[in-house]
Amino acid sequence: MAAAIDMPVTSRPIVVAPMAGGPSGPDLVVAAGGAGALGMLAAGYKRPADVVAEIAEVQERLDGPFGVNVFVPAAAAWSRQRVDPASTDTEARLQADRVALEAFRDLLAQNGAHVSVPGLDTGDHYEDKLDVVEAARVPLVSFTFGCPHPEIVDRLHASGICVAVTVTTTEEARTSAEAGADILVVQGYEAGGHRGTHRAAATPNQLDHLALLPMLTDVGLPLVAAGGITTSGDTRRALASGAVAVQAGTAFLLSDEAGTSAAHRMGLTDPRLGSCVTRAFTGRPARGLRNGFVERYDEYAPAVYPGVDTMTKPLRAEAARQGDIDGISVWAGAGWRAAREAPAAEIVEALAP
Repeated sequence: MAAAIDMPVTSRPIVVAPMAGGPSGPDLVVAAGGAGALGMLAAGYKRPADVVAEIAEVQERLDGPFGVNVFVPAAAAWSRQRVDPASTDTEARLQADRVALEAFRDLLAQNGAHVSVPGLDTGDHYEDKLDVVEAARVPLVSFTFGCPHPEIVDRLHASGICVAVTVTTTEEARTSAEAGADILVVQGYEAGGHRGTHRAAATPNQLDHLALLPMLTDVGLPLVAAGGITTSGDTRRALASGAVAVQAGTAFLLSDEAGTSAAHRMGLTDPRLGSCVTRAFTGRPARGLRNGFVERYDEYAPAVYPGVDTMTKPLRAEAARQGDIDGISVWAGAGWRAAREAPAAEIVEALAP
C-alpha cells in the first residue's frame, strides 16, 4: 500500500461540496479556491471529455488546489467483507430490479409520463474518469456511493493524489480506512442531495455529523464534517467535535458562481416546500424539497440505482425547461432556508470559524 497523501492545504477549513447536475462547475470551484476554500468539481453524470475540459479550465484559472468527486458504481465498490461472487445470485437480483423498474414505469405512465426501462448500468464511465483524474494529477479525488478498491487508491497515491471517501457509518469508515483512504467525509443526515450510503438499498441512519464524528475518531483518519453547515457556528462546532474541516454545499446553491438551474433556484425560495429524504427521483435516498413529484412517487420508487435516475431524467429535464418546480429534483440540505444570493467568497467568509 502506498504512503498516505495529506489533504491539500487551504487558508480556510472549508470544502465547497461537489454537487452533481450543474451547481459545481469551474466558476464555483475557482471562486471557492480564490476565497481560501477547497472547491470540488462533480464528475458524476458527466462525459469523461467534459470532465477533462472542466479540470483544464480550473487549472488554467486557479493557482491553488481543488478536487474532483467521482461516483463509485456498485460493481466496482470494495468491501472489507469478502463476498464470494458465486454466493450472490446476480441474475436473480438483476431480474428483480427489472421487474421493479417495469412496475415503476407503468405507474409513471398512468400519470401521463411515458419512459423506457433502462438497460444495464454503464458505471458512469468510472474507469475512464479514473484515467482522467490520474492523468491530470488532481490534488484531491473524493468518492461517493462506495469505497474504491485498494488498488485504485494505490494508483492515485502513486500520482500524488489525496483520496477521500464519503461515509455515513462506522463500517463504511473502517472499510475506507482499510482500503487506504486519506480522508473521510463524514456525511450527516442533514446533508443535501444523495446520501453517501455505500449500498443503494441501505436505509440511511438519522445521525447528524456531530453524532457521527466522535464515533469515527478511532479510525485514525482526518475527518471532514458534511451536512447542515450554514454558519460559522456550525463550522466551529464541527471542528471542536474532531473534524479538520467542513464541507458545505447547500449554502452555495444560490451563489453567483453556482451553475444551479433557474428552476432549482426558484424551488429553493418556494415557501410551500419542506425538506425530506426520498428515493423518488433516482432510487437512492437523497435529501431535497418535497414537491409534487415526491408527493406522488416517493412511496413507490424502488431502491434501484441508477435505473430510477435514468428513467426520470427526461421528465426532470422537461420540467426544468418549463420552470416546473414540482417536477424537478430540488436537492438541498436541511438548512436550505439559510442559502442566499451572494458571491461565493462572501459565503466562504460567513462560514469561516
